[in-house]
Amino acid sequence: MDSVVNPAEFTHIRIIIGMVIGLGVARLLNGLARFVQHPGQEPIYSVHLGWSLFMLLSVVHFWWFEFALGRIQIWAFEAYFFVIAFAALYFFVAAVLYPDDMAEYSSYKDYFLARRTWIYGLLALMFVFDLIDTRLKGIDHFNALGLPYLIRQVTMIALILGGIRATRQTYHVALVGIVLLSQIWLIVSNFSILK
Repeated sequence: MDSVVNPAEFTHIRIIIGMVIGLGVARLLNGLARFVQHPGQEPIYSVHLGWSLFMLLSVVHFWWFEFALGRIQIWAFEAYFFVIAFAALYFFVAAVLYPDDMAEYSSYKDYFLARRTWIYGLLALMFVFDLIDTRLKGIDHFNALGLPYLIRQVTMIALILGGIRATRQTYHVALVGIVLLSQIWLIVSNFSILK
């Protein structure tokens, strides 16, 4: 759908997305700031911190690659709703990573392991939504990312879902490391310049 952009529709959609994404960024930054404000109160868990950094990078990346929505000439309510749901999913992951109350848990490690089904399930859903979002921007955009993008998405979904059952600490550490490096690779190889 590479053609003339309707600036009014695109601006409206970007404003709505920006509000939702802004809430997610605020949630992540507030959560990370707690570690500085009260360093002894809730010990840092490396896997939780890794996913927090991944989410912060992903939220920034989301805002960047959603610029391609400007290629969509005609907006249907379904596409509009999907894009807002995608942005809300980012916020929801951020909110689950940083709950309002940690009283039931002794640490972020305890919290993360107790809630990993939700956390990993939502993260996997983000990768599924990304596939749909990429296709929404047009088949040319989807094809331009190539087979490596598709392989990356499917691999990440499988590995993240594997984290739900994984009990070994090394799996969780390796997983967040792989996903972070994969995200950096995706940004550098495909999205370093707005097109």
